[in-house]
Amino acid sequence: MDIKNKRLLLTGACGGIGAEIAAVLADAGASLILVGRNESKLRALQLSLNQPDSHLLIVADLSTPQGIETINLACQQWKQAGTPIHGLINNAGSNCFASLSQREPASISNEIHLNLTVPVLLCQQALNWLSRPALILNIGSTFSAIGYPGYTTYCASKAGLHRFSEALHRELDGTGVQVLYLAPRATDTTLNSATVTELNQQLGNHIDAPRWVAEQVLHSLRNETQIRWLGWPEKLWVRVNQILPASVANAIRKQSNTIRQYLTKAEVI
Repeated sequence: MDIKNKRLLLTGACGGIGAEIAAVLADAGASLILVGRNESKLRALQLSLNQPDSHLLIVADLSTPQGIETINLACQQWKQAGTPIHGLINNAGSNCFASLSQREPASISNEIHLNLTVPVLLCQQALNWLSRPALILNIGSTFSAIGYPGYTTYCASKAGLHRFSEALHRELDGTGVQVLYLAPRATDTTLNSATVTELNQQLGNHIDAPRWVAEQVLHSLRNETQIRWLGWPEKLWVRVNQILPASVANAIRKQSNTIRQYLTKAEVI
């Protein structure tokens, strides 16, 4: 898709990756609908973007049914008013590094809801207000294909989003709507606690800059890449885990003592 002069809805716009995605897409000529919980942060982001008057805002808390309905109603009204919407980017999400035994049930439910249920519901609603042709891009994670200790429910939710994206893409074949999935690896954002940052450094894990990830979002949209894994050797491990999962399990087992050490430092949520 040539995104110049296209209008794209972006959730999680004020987050570390979200703000960079907004900047990269605006610089490429897109008009955005920025979605977030904090109106002052949304307005500050809008003013920082290229052509700020071309961007719209929706203040909504995606953790609530009301927040999801707020997006749906606003987009329906814009459609009726003749404002086309050419794409949806499901970027909002959360993760928690902790042993499953440390987690509170509400924390588990909230994480799965935001990472999986919310994008599913927004995709369902978007089919009523997206123009044709249109793109839906779901932001996932390398952990959707590699089960990793300390991220059990995050892995589960992102794996669900991966398969949902694949299934919906096939379901919508021939309708003018394509569903894409982009899976970053570790990224330097405030979603990562100090413990997680220290663990990644200790293990020598690569950590990408949010700007670079945002540029890959633009690449996926322009090239309409259905599924893309970011980073080396992570994308290799994704493939190996599909064919020889025992090899990946053995590699992670070598890290297990270090991972357990940092899990003991993790905040109980």
